[in-house]
Parts: sequence; C-alpha cells; structure tokens
Amino acid sequence: MNILLSNDDGIFAPGIKALHEAVADLGHVHIVAPDAERSAVGHAITLSDPIKTRPIHHNGQFFGYAVGGTPADCVKLAVCALLDERPRLVISGINLGPNAGISVIYSGTVSAATEGTILGIPSMAVSINTFSDPIWETAVGVTRRLTREIIARGIPKGVLLNVNVPNLPPSELRGFAWTRMGRSRFVETFDKRSDPRGNIYYWMDGELEEIGDVAGTDLEALRAGYVSITPIWFDLTHYPSLEKLKHWNLP
Repeated sequence: MNILLSNDDGIFAPGIKALHEAVADLGHVHIVAPDAERSAVGHAITLSDPIKTRPIHHNGQFFGYAVGGTPADCVKLAVCALLDERPRLVISGINLGPNAGISVIYSGTVSAATEGTILGIPSMAVSINTFSDPIWETAVGVTRRLTREIIARGIPKGVLLNVNVPNLPPSELRGFAWTRMGRSRFVETFDKRSDPRGNIYYWMDGELEEIGDVAGTDLEALRAGYVSITPIWFDLTHYPSLEKLKHWNLP
C-alpha cells in the first residue's frame, strides 16, 4: 500500500517524524509536507505563485519533499505530479496542538486530509492535545492502531477521520470515543505593538470558548482522557434551513 504523509507544522517538525515511525512498516510511505510551518491556513491553495519543491534527506537517506506551499498544495502536488503511483491512504499530522471544535475549520492539518478525501483517497488527520512536552509514544501507538483498522475496514466515501489524542502516557488512556465536532469559537485578543520604526502591528491571541452542549463531542472526549475520532465531511449545507428559506418572497 502506498501511504502519503503530510502536515501543517512543516517537514522538519517532530510530529511528522513520529507519524513516519507509526506507519513505516505498514506500506510504502511517501512524505510531502510544507517547507515551513503553515498552521491555521485552512484549505488555502496556491494559484498566483509557482510551487517550489526540494528533496529532504535525514542521516543521508531520502526522507521526503519539502513544498513551498500549503498543506492542501502538498497533497494535490503529491497525488497529481510527484508520486509515480497514487496513494491509497493519506495521513496528516501528527499535529502539535488539538484540532477539535471550531479549530477544524482553520486547521491546515485537517485540510491536508480533506484534500485527500476530495481526491477520493481514504484520509485521516491526527493531532495531540498539547502545545508543549508531547508524549509522542501515545500518539504513535494510536495512529498505528487506527491505520491498521483503516487498511482492514476502509472509511466511508467522502468522509475523513479527525483524530485527537490526549497527551497522556499510553497506560492512562481511557479508550477510544466516536464523537461529533464540538461547537465552539475563538475569543480573540489583539496585542497592539510598534516596531523600531514606529509602525503599528498587532499580535493575535485568544482562547477557545465552548458553545452549547458538549456531550458526545471531541472536546468532552479529550477532557475525559479518550482518543476522539470524528468522521467529518465538507458539505456545509444546513439542510433544515434550506427548506425554510425556500419560502422567502423572492422573484
């Protein structure tokens, strides 16, 4: 099986090395990832600039291609130009920081997996619920187990799996939970600063605010120590409203 790995933290991030460790013996693994961090770029693609690539080696061995573009660019380019054979599985990650709740919309990690799904390839995004001191061993074990299940069982067409792993030792994981995407939003703050020449700039920060009932969500599962697995797709139509809005008095 050809397996394509990508991410949004960049090809030099420890998370993609951990991802490679998780699946290296489960197929013929290819790595195509951004040449630098591209976090929170969503599903952006590059249209007005050339997309540069270069081979990356670790310890004298070819590791993968660094791409001067977005995570979605990486998957498109890999499938359509760089690889001799179409991958049968796309895995994005292992992202440093969770992609639960509204973060799914902004996430480059999830978007790399989404692009795989758009191209008709079973895909999964994996993130670890911390920004510091990650326990990679846990995320590696979870990724490996889920990859074996995907190989054996497949994923429903048009759906990708968004996986969030608690930052706990393997012995402290409480299990796996199938979840829905939690409702949340970011409450942003902007720190106003000036550079040495007096030009004003802003540095954005913020916190995730949960909205409504969190029962059965990715947010709840992570908090309780479970690996959250959310099947998602990107038909953004709100069907109940579609029927109501048809009654508007429009010509």
